[in-house]
Amino acid sequence: MKPRIAVLGCGYWGSNHIRTLKALGALYAVSDANRARAEGFASEQDCLAIEPDRLFERTDIDAIVMALPPQFHADTAVRAVESGKDVLVEKPIALTVDDAERAVKAATENGRIFMVGHVLRFHPAFETLKALIENGELGEVRYIHSHRLGLGKFHTENDALWDLAPHDLSMILAITGTEPIEVRGEGAALLDNLSDFAHLHMRFPNGLRSHLFASRLNPYRERRLTVVGTKAMAVFDDVEPWERKLAVYRHAVWQDSGQWAFTANEPAYVAVGEGMPLTRELAHFMQCIETRAEPRTDGEEAIRVLRILTAGTVIHTGSSA
Repeated sequence: MKPRIAVLGCGYWGSNHIRTLKALGALYAVSDANRARAEGFASEQDCLAIEPDRLFERTDIDAIVMALPPQFHADTAVRAVESGKDVLVEKPIALTVDDAERAVKAATENGRIFMVGHVLRFHPAFETLKALIENGELGEVRYIHSHRLGLGKFHTENDALWDLAPHDLSMILAITGTEPIEVRGEGAALLDNLSDFAHLHMRFPNGLRSHLFASRLNPYRERRLTVVGTKAMAVFDDVEPWERKLAVYRHAVWQDSGQWAFTANEPAYVAVGEGMPLTRELAHFMQCIETRAEPRTDGEEAIRVLRILTAGTVIHTGSSA
């Protein structure tokens, strides 16, 4: 029997979870502080609408997907795992490392699955990219940079860095297999006291370096992760159509008579199986519930991401910076 999963939080991203879980045959209930909103989804998706406070006492619910404002995630996750529920918590799982550690510890102590919504880890293009790296196709990875730019969304509690960067940080950490030893952040706030533009510069123990640029005030969309290796470079561009999402550039650079020379080759597009990352993420969550296996995006990874976000956050005291 498939796990019976409730979605807590019926906003923009919660609604995506609701529809995807319904398609997977695992949606059992929806819950939201706005009762009418929950009842609307319950009617539309033919499931139960349950008050948030009653969700945790229900013995007919196996797991909860949480898509709440991040300031509520940690306390709600603790309450859920202490009630015997497995949880998938959307990013960011908390606004402080201490809160994140408290929630993950509670899950461990109660023997519950704790998964985090770093959805791009389940993107077929990223999975293929990671396999190329592990197979040595790019040589030794020396530099990674990611750009996640666009207009909106705007939040009152978290800035562009906290809203947009967790996905890319999760991918970068998956590639490097380790945490950075140095994190430096830069930010600019135009609308209020939260960064609308954010840069992170990271240095890793093996000398690998990385930078991340996130913006919610950009006139065009960019969703690009670039990995530079000693043999080749690869680009995962999620704005491109499926047949062009993953490109490998086999450029060559060498010294000739004391001068640098190079050849620039056309990209080779790598075949990527199509599949919706959220569907794959939730299917993985269901599998973890059934098998009790540790999720690919577990709580410890989320804590590592929060450490980087915290180290790279710029505090603005005026109306702009």
